[in-house]
Amino acid sequence: MTTPSGTPRRTPAGAAVLREDVTEAIRAAVFEELATVGFARMSIEGIARRAGVGKTAVYRRWKSKLSLVLDLVGAFAAQGLPAPSTGSLHGDVRALLEVAAHGLRHPVASQVVPDLLVEAARNPEIAEAVKAALLDGGQGVVARIVGEAVARGELPEGADPDRALDLVVGPLYWRLVVVRTELPEGYLDDLARSAVAALTA
Repeated sequence: MTTPSGTPRRTPAGAAVLREDVTEAIRAAVFEELATVGFARMSIEGIARRAGVGKTAVYRRWKSKLSLVLDLVGAFAAQGLPAPSTGSLHGDVRALLEVAAHGLRHPVASQVVPDLLVEAARNPEIAEAVKAALLDGGQGVVARIVGEAVARGELPEGADPDRALDLVVGPLYWRLVVVRTELPEGYLDDLARSAVAALTA
């Protein structure tokens, strides 16, 4: 940048210039640390070491490991689930299950989510962030699916999106996150049919 006189404008002495590649390396390191050692044992030192940066690089961006994790969970929540629009209730439910299963199978997510849920029981800030990431986004997507199904006449007026979310995602979460078993062949198809049958009963 230049000043009105045409001379180059210098960055003020001491101004922090945060490189995006360093920020992304730190974020990736946080997910890996969470998956490896969990939130309770995670440290800024460990994050910095894994990211290949100094501790000051982390502290320039976040004041603590809690604020770092809350920021990451909030960013995940902001991305949201893609809302399927296949033209049918069954198609939308099946597409949503495919996306959710892919996310829950991710090796990092499968380690991080249970650990954060344990921490959420002790820390209201983490609880709120996890709720926004896992529940609020899903509610919005399912509310849209239900609304479009009502408009097509596939579901009655007043169909409850919260009940739909429980029926669609609940069994999948139970298998992949709580019980931690592989999904049998055709499981998502069967679950989609069962969920739609329950919603339209």
